[in-house]
Amino acid sequence: MDSRRGRQSHGHNSGHDHGRGPVGSARSLEDISTPGRVAEPGEGISHEELALAARNHGLPLEALHHDVTPPGLHYVLVHYDIPYVPPAEAHAWTLTVGGRVRTPLVLDLSALHSLPPVTHRVTMECAGNGRARLTPRPVSQPWLVEAVGTADWTGVPLRTLLAEAGVEPDAVEAVFTGADHGVERGVEQDYRRSLPLTDATAPDPEVLVAYEMNGAPLPPQHGHPLRLVVPGWYGMAHVKWLRDITLTDTQFTGFQQAVAYRYRQAPDEPGAPVTRIAPRALMIPPGFPDFMSRTRVVRPGPVRLEGRAWSGRAPVTKVEVSTDDGGSWREAELAPPDGRAGHAWSWRHWQSLWTATPGAHVLTARATDAAGTTQPVTQPWNRGGFGNNLVQRIPVLCTQVDGSSSTHSRPV
Repeated sequence: MDSRRGRQSHGHNSGHDHGRGPVGSARSLEDISTPGRVAEPGEGISHEELALAARNHGLPLEALHHDVTPPGLHYVLVHYDIPYVPPAEAHAWTLTVGGRVRTPLVLDLSALHSLPPVTHRVTMECAGNGRARLTPRPVSQPWLVEAVGTADWTGVPLRTLLAEAGVEPDAVEAVFTGADHGVERGVEQDYRRSLPLTDATAPDPEVLVAYEMNGAPLPPQHGHPLRLVVPGWYGMAHVKWLRDITLTDTQFTGFQQAVAYRYRQAPDEPGAPVTRIAPRALMIPPGFPDFMSRTRVVRPGPVRLEGRAWSGRAPVTKVEVSTDDGGSWREAELAPPDGRAGHAWSWRHWQSLWTATPGAHVLTARATDAAGTTQPVTQPWNRGGFGNNLVQRIPVLCTQVDGSSSTHSRPV
């Protein structure tokens, strides 16, 4: 096992490592890696948040036209650095499976490719999607609504590997370690997350150890050469650059599990864990945009409104559309569920026809799932900015002026 893996603190409130090897001065780590906080009233986006936004990227909303998101348009969130795996060395990548198992495994890519492959179409969303729309704003990656994508992931079911290793009766969780390494809130660590054994071995949703995205090897930013795919769960569970799976007989309390990714109203409360994706509908912005404000322009008359809806808690059963900023709602036409094997955890298309009239309008849509949960029209606030599925709002100007013939002569 990589020696760096011993450096992560497992305490709920640890700000530094306790007896796990030299990591430098704890104070110096805390100086460069400050605690999570909420922005002050009127505080703008910081240089650090802008740097995060430049490294990570969301789905351009017009890409919602695609049933399957092209890899370059799929959202990306990278906590630390993208590990560099030279093409000539990718074949030497190994995945270890150990801990509370009868037969520890060391699997290279050839061994994984020799097992029967499975493909699942999965909609993946960042847990922080919508964070920058909250008031007050949690200071972190400033997502609006675009941190989502849907891909066809191919790999080996995790339960197949665990069955081969032989799970001991006292095992309760599977801990996943990625090769990405960094410092977060003063804790030096490899990125690690866990799943309860019941979720890790469930037939539906079936967790994958994936090596392909949309029929091709994983791109570097999406976890090349191996990653975890956990259908229905927010993106923090889908550990990229997967190196190790360890089964434990106790609950994992590493940083990304017990400190980060918790729903908290106050900094000193333990909070509830962030797990499954809350229902959301997104609309493809109609018409054409202003460059800076992204305000949409449409012409009077029939306008097709359409988009995608999903939930990781239960199937989406209804999408409603409003063209008057939530003053009234009407039900949209929802595409039937995709009954193909492996597609149950993918988004669904919806559409509605709107007769646009001259003036300013605000368009929005909301999803309801089979559990009866409907997207809120007021913000569900928490300190981390997680699970904010507040409805999307799209300002639209309907005008009869057609400036298309003169745009080429205007200065830019």
